[in-house]
Amino acid sequence: MIDFQTLYERHADAVYRFALYLSGDPMSAEDIVSETFIRVWDARERVELTTVRSYLLAIARNVFLHGKRSERRLLEMPESLPDPGPDVGERIERESELNAALAALQDLPEVDRAAVLLRAQEVPYAEISTMLGLPAVAVRVRVHRARTRLARIVGSRSAQGADEGVRKNADH
Repeated sequence: MIDFQTLYERHADAVYRFALYLSGDPMSAEDIVSETFIRVWDARERVELTTVRSYLLAIARNVFLHGKRSERRLLEMPESLPDPGPDVGERIERESELNAALAALQDLPEVDRAAVLLRAQEVPYAEISTMLGLPAVAVRVRVHRARTRLARIVGSRSAQGADEGVRKNADH
């Protein structure tokens, strides 16, 4: 078994110079030297003193090449990243549609509103029928008509909101 301290003292400078030559960066060279000696420490049982210098330089080169391969896999981060979410206009449009839907929901008779909201929570028609005291067929019809009415109201309110937004922007 080798004396690791002696090995390091004899060869660290040569490994550093070689790593510096390969990388061109003193900090990278220091990292390569550290990694090289860690690997030698892990394999100290198999190190032959007659070829240790060549072995160290080969490890340093492999560490350098591995680092280069890893760098290629990394993408450079652009200065400014686009927001992956919807843009402001799209968010305003969605908010406008939501507000129109909530307002339209309030315009429905209470029984129809309750039926639609319960069905939206995936409550079975039979249970809604029992809760509202209506025949199941009547609940189905009310839910269908209420959804149709909501879609029509939301569509017209969204269009009105978009028209108003266009008019506001034209005024400024």
